[in-house]
Amino acid sequence: MIPAYLPNPFAAVFGGGKPIDGGRTLKDGRRIFGDGKTYRGFFSGVFFGALAGSIQIWLNSRGFEILGIEMPSFGPNYIEALKVVLALAFGSLFGDLFKSFFKRRMGLKRGAPLPFVDQLDFVIGAWVFTYLTAPEWFISNFTPLIMIIILITTPLMHLTTNIIGYLTGIKKEPW
Repeated sequence: MIPAYLPNPFAAVFGGGKPIDGGRTLKDGRRIFGDGKTYRGFFSGVFFGALAGSIQIWLNSRGFEILGIEMPSFGPNYIEALKVVLALAFGSLFGDLFKSFFKRRMGLKRGAPLPFVDQLDFVIGAWVFTYLTAPEWFISNFTPLIMIIILITTPLMHLTTNIIGYLTGIKKEPW
C-alpha cells in the first residue's frame, strides 16, 4: 500500500498552482473539486508514489526482507509491477478527487471533515484502479484479512500523519 499511501501527503507538500478544475463550477454553483486539488499536487503525488513503488520493486528483486518478511511482488516482471504501482498511486489520488467532488456537492468546504470517508477515500480509489489494472494480482494480494487490516489501520495512520502535517504547517486542519 506504500505507493497508495504516499501520493496524498506528497501532493499536500508539493501542491499549489493551477487547480485541476480551473476554477469552474457546476450548475449547483459549487466548485468541481476546489483550490486544494492542483495539477502540481496531483502529478507530484503520483511521482512519489511511483518512486516508492519502484524502490519496493527493486528491493524485492534483491531479496530484501524486513524482520524476516519478504516484500510482496507487484507483478511477475518489471512492466507488470510498474502497472500495479501506477494504479495504486493514480487510484489513490483519483479516490481523493472523487471524494472532493462529492464533498463540494454536499456543500462542505475545503478542509471540512467527513469522518471515515476522508481516511479511506484514497484506499478505495487505489483498490478500484488496481483491480481494474491487475485483477488477478489484486485478488491474490488483497485477501479479505489484509483488506480488513488496511481498513482498520489506515484511519489511525491517516489521523497521525494529518496531525503531524498540521503541527508542521503543511495542513490547515488536523484531520
